[in-house]
Amino acid sequence: MACCRSCLCCQCCCGDAETRTPEELTILGETREEEDEILPRKDYESLDYDRCTNEPYMEVLEGLDNKKAKKYEAVKWMLVFAIGVSIGVVGLFVDFFVRLFTQLKFSVVGKSVEECSEKGCLALSLLELLAFNMTFIFIASVLVLIEPVAAGSGIPEIKSYLNGVKIPGIVRLRTFMCKVVGVLFAVAGGLFVGKEGPMIHSGAIVGAGLPQFQSITFKKIQFHFPYFRSDRDKRDFVSAGAAAGVAAAFGAPIGGTLFSLEEGSSFWNQALTWKVLFCSMSATFTLNFFRSGINYNKWGSFQLPGLLNFGEFKCSDGDKACHLWTAVDLAFFVLMGIVGGLLGAFFNCINKRLARYRMKNVHPKARGVRVVESLLVSMVTTVVIFVASMTLGECRDLSAPTTHNATVLDSGGVDVNSTIRQFFCSNKSYNDMATLFFNPQEVAIHQLFHQEATFSPVTLSLFFVLYFLLACWTYGLSVPSGLFVPSLLCGASLGRLVANVLKINLGMHIYSGTFALIGAAAFLGGVVRMTISLTVILIESTNEITYGLPIMITLMVAKWTGDFFNKGIYDIHILLKGVPLLEWETEVEMDKLTASDIMEPNLTYVYPHTRVQSLVSILRTTVHHAFPVVTENRDNEREFMKGNILISNNIRYKKTSVLTRAGEQRRRCQSMKSYPSSELRNVCDDQAAVEPTEEGQDILQQMLERRHMPYPNLYPDQSPSEDWTMEERFRPLTFHGLILRSQLVNLLIRGVCYAENQSSASQPRLSFGEMTEDYPRFPDIHDLDLALLNPRMIVDVTPYMHPSPYTVSPNTHVSQVFNLFRTMGLRHLPVVNAVGEIVGIITRHNLTHEYLMAKLRQHYITI
Repeated sequence: MACCRSCLCCQCCCGDAETRTPEELTILGETREEEDEILPRKDYESLDYDRCTNEPYMEVLEGLDNKKAKKYEAVKWMLVFAIGVSIGVVGLFVDFFVRLFTQLKFSVVGKSVEECSEKGCLALSLLELLAFNMTFIFIASVLVLIEPVAAGSGIPEIKSYLNGVKIPGIVRLRTFMCKVVGVLFAVAGGLFVGKEGPMIHSGAIVGAGLPQFQSITFKKIQFHFPYFRSDRDKRDFVSAGAAAGVAAAFGAPIGGTLFSLEEGSSFWNQALTWKVLFCSMSATFTLNFFRSGINYNKWGSFQLPGLLNFGEFKCSDGDKACHLWTAVDLAFFVLMGIVGGLLGAFFNCINKRLARYRMKNVHPKARGVRVVESLLVSMVTTVVIFVASMTLGECRDLSAPTTHNATVLDSGGVDVNSTIRQFFCSNKSYNDMATLFFNPQEVAIHQLFHQEATFSPVTLSLFFVLYFLLACWTYGLSVPSGLFVPSLLCGASLGRLVANVLKINLGMHIYSGTFALIGAAAFLGGVVRMTISLTVILIESTNEITYGLPIMITLMVAKWTGDFFNKGIYDIHILLKGVPLLEWETEVEMDKLTASDIMEPNLTYVYPHTRVQSLVSILRTTVHHAFPVVTENRDNEREFMKGNILISNNIRYKKTSVLTRAGEQRRRCQSMKSYPSSELRNVCDDQAAVEPTEEGQDILQQMLERRHMPYPNLYPDQSPSEDWTMEERFRPLTFHGLILRSQLVNLLIRGVCYAENQSSASQPRLSFGEMTEDYPRFPDIHDLDLALLNPRMIVDVTPYMHPSPYTVSPNTHVSQVFNLFRTMGLRHLPVVNAVGEIVGIITRHNLTHEYLMAKLRQHYITI
């Protein structure tokens, strides 16, 4: 990694390999300069794909027969179809208004340019273009201020969601509305952004919200629909929605299915594959049906499959020597893949630095600063487009129409030759720079793919440099923005430049459109680093299966080249946001670690029967989302110690947690001082009055003296207390199950408890519907009215806990732990020893690459 020290560019591209997180630096006792610090991670919550098989769920399962199961499955299929149709309609809405606003803008400005080129008032035309663009961008930026999550493409967030990370507000209806309306103004406003990425995000929101039949934004819109009230079902529908978004954007249902599989979901099965593919097909053909009818007035003709399709690649009928590509061309495609990977890595490198600058210097300031930045970029982009089109373009002769190019249509059904711009050129020629800049991006891509007339090498070079820099500056602004179309257009110009050099300078007989397509694939692959799904998406968009091999080779080479320097653009933004994303697998050397090395040993637990005062104290003083349900292992009391050897795994793994747990108990008592019950305040005061053990006394000797003394009565009165002895703190705890924070709060709010002089059978029972009624936003402990609760009442949590969660042994290798956690979509993974004692717990943060690397370095230091 010597290259990382030599120059700024190399440091930027190679820095990921040597960067350490604040957690690693804390463990190793190292410090870094402020310039090199990694942005801090956030405490993201995980989704739980594992079913909680508690008693309410089992009651539902007992009442389920084959007939009801088939009905449940039929409802799933109907909802999947509804999601696909809805996404198709959303795509139609976005495409219609983008096309409307863009045509209005270019028609007004184009007419003004033609008139002012003779009268010498081009400054007025520039002002008109600025007025259109900055107005549209202002609206898009204001919408992002309403819902900040709507900024960007949304693909990093959806990728994180499907990986199992819950990002607040990412699938809300308000986010959907701001995203859809914002992206059409951002694209119409002339920024170098695409609508394909936001379509994927919008599809995921439709998939998440439609099966719920309720909205947080419009709280009055609620239907009694008890199905699909879990993270498991919701993630399946989000997978289908994201795939349908890809399918609608590119007319690629199979590519959309593979995208959802490759880039997102950690859990997958055959049934989900069929549903996702069906949803993608529904979205594609819904959009195709309406667009074909609106544009051609031929309803049911299905001629426009997606928002972006590349048209038909074929040689003109009169040119028998023409071929789309040959085996000799593969060598050039490999070289273009290498160049695309290098340029993509450089693009990601610059954009990463811009994103970090924005997060440190723009986002912390007043929210209006983000709008000002967006308007600044819009103004610069507009001026560059106008000046470049007027001064840098060349007049090129328009080739005579052939049978082929006279019928090549763009994604809106418009003849390619009808979209040329003749600014300052005669009737039989056109301005090549204006043709690329003064058209919608999709039209410019079609020009590069299918326009048989030549583009000047100087024009293509200038266009590529300007577009590269402005697209890099634009991605990350506070507007809804995609990256697919800008990357395709940037790469297509590079591919067409290569074709011009080979065709004109070297005299090779090649098909220029193929090289433009390969250039687009190379640059896009170098930026996003997708392989399988992107290959299929491009093949479906071209409708030419013979392009499969060159596209696949180009994308693979571009990915390998780019990966040598840094990660893909989406992974970079995920890292900058501190999302604990889990990769497909761990590195080989991670197997030097075991579950006991990475687990969290400081546990906060509850007993099967716990007083209300203790539950409230735990919930108010911790931020954990799940708690082990345990009992004391009294059978092992006499075997707790043998001589001077500690034999309990709890002591071995939790020896360092004494002070932490004592401090936790103090915080709980302080928190409960405000509880409206003099009885509880007296309890805390009594605990605080106990004299602490002498500090100098030998802890092991204390345990030897007290090893046969009876345990305090912990059932159900108390939580771990600071006045306990070492033995009492570390007694063996038999694991019985897990209970979630949301479940405990739900039980307290609904008054599920019983009096001390009653049996637990008198406790009210909640149904599965009542337990999941508030999903996905369960009430918080601070919503609880403490005055309505008797702190001495007891809650029996056993009917509502998950009695059989996945567990691992302390000696399980990290690769096994990682595969179990990721493939099963877990949220918490208890570590239980051979005799059923819980010794720790593993969450998503314990399995992130940064955390594992820190523990591995710690392991090397230890040995």
